[in-house]
Amino acid sequence: MSESNHEPLWDIERVAAYLKIPKWTLYGWRTRGYGPPASRMGRHLRYDPADVIAWNEKLKSPEAESE
Repeated sequence: MSESNHEPLWDIERVAAYLKIPKWTLYGWRTRGYGPPASRMGRHLRYDPADVIAWNEKLKSPEAESE
């Protein structure tokens, strides 16, 4: 097997810290279908760091500003 270059999945506290928002904002976004994609692992949400970073970068793109 080849080694994976993936970072460990982030929990909601790590994502909230990265985005500089309260974790309750993430919970609210999720109920409205907004925010970075997450996976449910039992009772816990886990986020792929690459997905969170890509989602955040997409918000900064010129296309996002024109919408």
